[in-house]
Amino acid sequence: MGRLIYTCITSLDGYVADSHGNFDWSAPDEEVHAFVNDLERDAGTHLYGRRMYEVMSVWETMGGPGDPPVIQDYARIWQEADKVVYSSSLAETTTARTRVERTFDPEAVRKMKAGTDRSISIGGATLAAAALRAGLVDECQLLISPVAVGGGLRFLPGGLESRLELLDLRRFGNGVAYLRYRILR
Repeated sequence: MGRLIYTCITSLDGYVADSHGNFDWSAPDEEVHAFVNDLERDAGTHLYGRRMYEVMSVWETMGGPGDPPVIQDYARIWQEADKVVYSSSLAETTTARTRVERTFDPEAVRKMKAGTDRSISIGGATLAAAALRAGLVDECQLLISPVAVGGGLRFLPGGLESRLELLDLRRFGNGVAYLRYRILR
């Protein structure tokens, strides 16, 4: 059975974007990017909300011979995975291996998890909040940037109560810290 994994770069104060929607402070350096590549390598499917899909869709054309090897590697990983975009407004996708679902259906995601032995990644704090509330997320993987942004879009939704078990941690040369938690049910 596949695991649903919520991975995100977040500020130290728990935001994935600041109050103006900016997340430029979260750009990974080469060491962190290579680590993220390894985290994502097993993902057979990516689940996105519309906004996160629009950000990530650049990977359809990135990764050419002029790009650094770490970028080429991630582009291959991303392009080889299936993508599901949950959006009531997106008319069509611009990337291969991508389909649109108009609503987030927790039961369909449960079936998706049961039908694969690969991990499924979920991207975007709003979509992840719905999956967390539905009890679908198996792991949270945080890459905590050494910055406080003071407000914005939170990594975890308000009102969520959950027990977590620390599975792994790592420190990077640029001050980023990686924490991997299993969600206990």
